[in-house]
Amino acid sequence: MITMDQIVREGHPSLRAKAKDVDLPPSKEDIDLLNDMLTFLKNSQDDEIAEKYKLRSGVGIAAPQLGIEKRLIVIHYLDEDDQEHTYQLINPKIISHSVQQSYLQGGEGCLSVDRAVEGYVHRYARITVKAYNIDGEEVKLKLRGYTAIVFQHEIDHLNGIMFFDHINEENPFFVPEQSKAV
Repeated sequence: MITMDQIVREGHPSLRAKAKDVDLPPSKEDIDLLNDMLTFLKNSQDDEIAEKYKLRSGVGIAAPQLGIEKRLIVIHYLDEDDQEHTYQLINPKIISHSVQQSYLQGGEGCLSVDRAVEGYVHRYARITVKAYNIDGEEVKLKLRGYTAIVFQHEIDHLNGIMFFDHINEENPFFVPEQSKAV
């Protein structure tokens, strides 16, 4: 079971490295890792389990956050309509995006960052992602709103980019034209 002890923190070299593509079809090791990552997210969102194992709640995790430089991400959350969003993806890539931007009004956080970072993280409002699912099948996802933001955060991890790299240093709460709060 993945716990907070396995999650590498700010300053670890794998958080700034460009992760390597995963061979397809995925190996048993890669499938097991994706399943362990999903279990961690589900556990982190379960108040009882999270308290017992001292887990911080997360909606997404990328393999580099475990010190594993592979292009693997997992996203899991319930939206405001109690609809479940679960993705276990291999080699995800943003293939198109909107001009319009969006940001989370409360800012972003990260399981690998133990400090509060103030400021807006501007992201594309809509993206199209091409990836492979856990069975090695190609998938194409058109995403918007909160889901698009979470995907961009996790895909950034695969490219050595941290969320706070997107914050305007001179004016952390600057909102450009054509950007909307989510």
